[in-house]
Amino acid sequence: MRVSATRRKRSAAASSTTRTIVRPSPRTTRRTAGRTVGRTGMVLFTTAAVLSSAGCFGSSDGPSRHGPTRAGKTPGAKRSIVWNTRPTSIASLGDSITRGFDACSVLSDCPEVSWSTGTDVRSLAQRLLPSATADAGTHAWNFAKTGAVVADLPGQIEAAAARKPKLITVMIGANDACRDSVDDMTSPEQFRTTFTSALTRLRRDLPKTQVYVASVPDLKRLWSEGRKNVFGRQIWKLGICPSMLKDSQDLDAASNDRRQRVADRVTEYNKVLKDVCGRDVLCRFDPAVHKYRFTTHELSKWDWFHPSKAGQAQLADMAYRRITASAP
Repeated sequence: MRVSATRRKRSAAASSTTRTIVRPSPRTTRRTAGRTVGRTGMVLFTTAAVLSSAGCFGSSDGPSRHGPTRAGKTPGAKRSIVWNTRPTSIASLGDSITRGFDACSVLSDCPEVSWSTGTDVRSLAQRLLPSATADAGTHAWNFAKTGAVVADLPGQIEAAAARKPKLITVMIGANDACRDSVDDMTSPEQFRTTFTSALTRLRRDLPKTQVYVASVPDLKRLWSEGRKNVFGRQIWKLGICPSMLKDSQDLDAASNDRRQRVADRVTEYNKVLKDVCGRDVLCRFDPAVHKYRFTTHELSKWDWFHPSKAGQAQLADMAYRRITASAP
């Protein structure tokens, strides 16, 4: 098809216009760039404002990833829990040992010489509290009960909670092993369940109270030392810890096996006490009591099984060292 000359001229002109490159002057470029940067800055500023209001950047008062807040506090820092080596009030829980049973007279309590809160012995309270306070007994309370087992702890905790003590001492478990027979001893599983529940309740009622848990004494050691006394052996026949002390002079295989089963159960109880207490930052378990080798002088002259006044002082020594230690 032929194209007219006029149309060819128009097409050539259009093609020439398309190829023409317009080069702006430097002054024009600066004006254009200024407008572009201005528009871009406004967009960025607006975006930042929106994100900031949505919490994406975080305000200046919020915690920073790399330093303290405006108030000078380290982000995410929690107040560390520090053990107080000088508590100002004490409540004791437990059984006949903490009641000072047979330390002053036959088959009777003597809380005045209790290792924890006694006033007639250099007790824990006498060592930790100011003299006037310790002597008056206004900041030391004994809620232990002769014959108590681990199942009795919740009731003792309830009584102690009303006083809001800064420190609670616990010595429990001997009577769970000292039963009429080895088959009657509290099982380790039940002991764990009950003690865990008791400590949970204590922490609920007294969230800031420190707890000292003494290990259960070595009952087999007490048997081997006390059996040397003729009078003591006669007292044992009245029914003191029969699972361990019955037929105290019999050394046959069955008797030895029975005593070893009691000793092993005490070891299991102490493992529970250590484990459960170890999960609480304000609880300290003390293995020293079980390891201590009581002498005849440190046993009651009425039953040669419970601690005497001298034995109570030894228990206080051990507790004091553990409680005032700088580290658990």
